[in-house]
Amino acid sequence: MSYSLIRPLFFALEAERAHHLSIKLLRLMPTPAPLAPDSALAQTVAGIRFPNPVGLAAGYDKEGLVAHKMHGLGFGFAELGTLTPLPQPGNPLPRLFRLVEDRAVINRMGFNNGGQAAAAERIAKRKRPGGPVIGINIGANKDATDRIADYATGVTCMAPLADYLTVNISSPNTPGLRALQDRAALDQLLGAVMAARGANRTPIFLKVAPDLEPADVEDIAAACLDHGIDALIVSNTTISRPALHSPQAGEGGGLSGAPLHDMALHRLRDFRRLLGARLPLIGVGGIANAEQAYARIRAGASLIQLYSALVYEGPYLAKRINAGLKTLMARDGIRNISEIVGIDA
Repeated sequence: MSYSLIRPLFFALEAERAHHLSIKLLRLMPTPAPLAPDSALAQTVAGIRFPNPVGLAAGYDKEGLVAHKMHGLGFGFAELGTLTPLPQPGNPLPRLFRLVEDRAVINRMGFNNGGQAAAAERIAKRKRPGGPVIGINIGANKDATDRIADYATGVTCMAPLADYLTVNISSPNTPGLRALQDRAALDQLLGAVMAARGANRTPIFLKVAPDLEPADVEDIAAACLDHGIDALIVSNTTISRPALHSPQAGEGGGLSGAPLHDMALHRLRDFRRLLGARLPLIGVGGIANAEQAYARIRAGASLIQLYSALVYEGPYLAKRINAGLKTLMARDGIRNISEIVGIDA
């Protein structure tokens, strides 16, 4: 069934209820066989073999309920979470808003989740050798007295279950969390995270905000190299408000979707200019079609992620983007996607 036919049914529901309904429907879907790598799109990043470069961003599957099925929709990898050490309800309702006229979303969810212990038990039951690539996004509890210790706990708990871990210090919906992007705090955090990883060699990715000054970009890039971070995800939602047209434009929280596109692309270019090919980058923010994904990869992203675009484009967007990438590669005489990473930088 075409998504255009059922989208009005989802949009008739409040945004968070529609989100939960989509999770329920996916849970009913049979778990597909492992996704075979595509010779044109597959590549190894941070020691992980990705069958294609299109991933599901964190925030959709917070609890690890359906991440193991997302390759059935065409995703080369899926990132679940954000998971915190202890359960927490998140911010008061309503906290998720569609900005239809802007093809955007504002959320102020606040790391709502059932905690790492419950998720770990669930993920362990579904983990299979040769299964889909699964990342786990970890954060700190809102009322934690020591947020750095929370991240170390997350690494200890979740690293054995993940193909990679993402340290999320860029959500705008936990007060003070983005202060961990400051150089001194970031050095302390990354030191603790890498120490907690110990002999477990699960790759560690860092996810940063788009709302950064040039000095912030320089500090983050240097800290990632100094501490041996395996990849950098650029970027999370923005607290800025470009020209918007939807009635919900004044809602507080992080803005994602189409209005984030230019800012996220600009920030990716900033990091690529500083880092070159020394650190893999993952491009996120406002990607809704193959042309935008192709441009993000040419700007320096080895992989891309999306989430908000699914609200408007439907569940099979990843398949369409992958098909479109192959068409663009054939046009340009590209044999493997890795050949164009950063070619425009």
